Amino acid sequence: MNLTGTIFSVIDMRSFSNLWFWIALAVMWSTASHWVLGVPWDMVLRARRKGGQLQTDVEDLARIYVNRMLYIGRVSGTALMVLMAGFLSALGVLGFWYGMQFAQAVFLLAAPMSLVGLLSLRAATAIEAGENTGEALFRRLRRHRRVVQTIGMISIFVTAMWGMFQNMHMSVLGQ
Repeated sequence: MNLTGTIFSVIDMRSFSNLWFWIALAVMWSTASHWVLGVPWDMVLRARRKGGQLQTDVEDLARIYVNRMLYIGRVSGTALMVLMAGFLSALGVLGFWYGMQFAQAVFLLAAPMSLVGLLSLRAATAIEAGENTGEALFRRLRRHRRVVQTIGMISIFVTAMWGMFQNMHMSVLGQ
């Protein structure tokens, strides 16, 4: 038996029964809820508690990431939306129409994150429009983080249910 045959016989390469998929899912949502519009959440909490230079640092980081995000959105937003819609459509068709488990897994990772991306642009626009300092900025970041966490919880639940269904379906079929 060759090396790849041994690897594939030891490690189940189906997406939903693969430990690495679940680790990637957890890391993705943990990272998304920690880095709120590019600003680390622990830094936001410290700045809100202590103020001063920490608050200035958070405001500067938020300004930098908001300007960067809005620049990308304004310069290539339409092209990115078309590419993302095509990518998600292709994944959806391959995954759910043709039954490719890998495409299903990537779709269940990418679709909610694309929603988070759109909501991040919306929050960045609000910050640019005037919610860029002090309590208004903290409130916007907190609200955005809660929405991201809610999307993450729903996404993890739906992915877990779909993954369990796929694993049970595959075990019934004997594959």
